[in-house]
Amino acid sequence: MKKLLLAITLLLLSVVFAACSDNGESNEESSDSGEEMEQEQEHAEMDHSSSGDVPEDLKEAENPKFEVGSTAIINAEHMPGMNGAEAVISGAYDTVAYVVSYDPTNGGERVTDHKWVIHEEIEEAGEEPFKSGDEVTLNASHMEGMEGAAATIESAEETTVYMVDFVNTESGEKVENHKWVTEDELSAE
Repeated sequence: MKKLLLAITLLLLSVVFAACSDNGESNEESSDSGEEMEQEQEHAEMDHSSSGDVPEDLKEAENPKFEVGSTAIINAEHMPGMNGAEAVISGAYDTVAYVVSYDPTNGGERVTDHKWVIHEEIEEAGEEPFKSGDEVTLNASHMEGMEGAAATIESAEETTVYMVDFVNTESGEKVENHKWVTEDELSAE
C-alpha cells in the first residue's frame, strides 16, 4: 500500500513540475500539435473516396513497386485514421506530385502543405514540372473549395503515385479510390 501511495505521489509531482516548467519547448510542442490538429481538421473535409476517374493524360506506371490489386501499409497521416491502414492498390501512375498551399474557392481558411496534387491536376500544366514558389490553378476536387483554387507550389517530387482503397482505422469508414499516396508512403506488409 505504501509503495502504491508513493508511486501515485511521485506521478502527481512529476505532472505538476512538468506543467510548471517553462523552457520554451512546451510552447513549440503546443504549436506543432496545433498545426497537426489544424491539418487534420482541414483533411477531415477531404472527399476521402472518389469515383476512380483520373486525368486522361495521366500515364499508368510501367513498373510500380506495388502492383494494382496488391496490398501495402500506409505510412502517412494525410487524414486521421490513415496511418497504419492496410491499403489495396487500385491504381499506380508515374507523375510529379506536389505539396501545395491554396485559398479555397468556398471562402474557407488557407490550406497549407496539402499532400498531394499531381501534375495532371493543375490547369497550367505543360511538359515541364512546376517549381517551388510557382503560382498555379488547381483542377482537383480532393477537398471542398479546391477545384479552381489559386495555389502555390511548396515542393515537387517525381514519383509513382497510388490510388488506394482502405478502411479508416479510427472511424471504420471504407475509403475507395483515395487520391494520392506516394510510393515512399507505402511499405510491404
